[in-house]
Amino acid sequence: MPLRVPELAPSLGRVVVPRRLAAPWVPLDDIREELATRVIELGGEARRAAGREARTEVLEALGRATWLAAWERAVRRAADRVADALDGAIEYAARTARMPRRRWRRRLVASAERRAIAARLGAGGAGFVDALDQVAAAAAGAADANVLDHAAHRAWQDALQTAARRLEAAWLALEAAVDAERERWAAEIDGIAAWRPPLWPVFALWAPLAAAALGLGLVLGGYLDAPVWLAQWLGF
Repeated sequence: MPLRVPELAPSLGRVVVPRRLAAPWVPLDDIREELATRVIELGGEARRAAGREARTEVLEALGRATWLAAWERAVRRAADRVADALDGAIEYAARTARMPRRRWRRRLVASAERRAIAARLGAGGAGFVDALDQVAAAAAGAADANVLDHAAHRAWQDALQTAARRLEAAWLALEAAVDAERERWAAEIDGIAAWRPPLWPVFALWAPLAAAALGLGLVLGGYLDAPVWLAQWLGF
């Protein structure tokens, strides 16, 4: 039985056409568009394979691995975008506060924290991953379906459309997580912006000089006796 690939774009919803009141603080539309394009391309590959009656290629094109690879790439790119934006905000705040370079560079997002950001952004994809498990199970049934086994065919189509809807939910959760990262780092960035250089080096340097200048003025004004070495040097 030839497999008919369902249209996935309508099930992707806001991954294809975003509807939001305000754009994320980090630009993500190019990543979202790449994700939607990749899923639609996978559907096109599956349809071409279906035209050749290559059932295995159809199931592989829209298999669990290809969906998951597209999602994980989107998560990695979004996490890198967020981390770079945070680094930029930290650097701007530090330069505005005149923080020494070596000091503020230690505040930049470390590799371990970048991985943690990626994990937090991808956490909303748990439902999508569960849907992919259902796609894999349905694909196993569709692989062996005969011409009379319409239920297996329909189960595979339904699993694909469900995965597309879960991908939409996962993307919306990612956008919410991106906004949460801004709140998470707000205190850190505000603390850097409020940083001021310590004043004790100024006092340590200028207090002795001010005392020496005051003493010299009192000597020259005749209010204090000049030390012997100073009197000899000045010719008193």
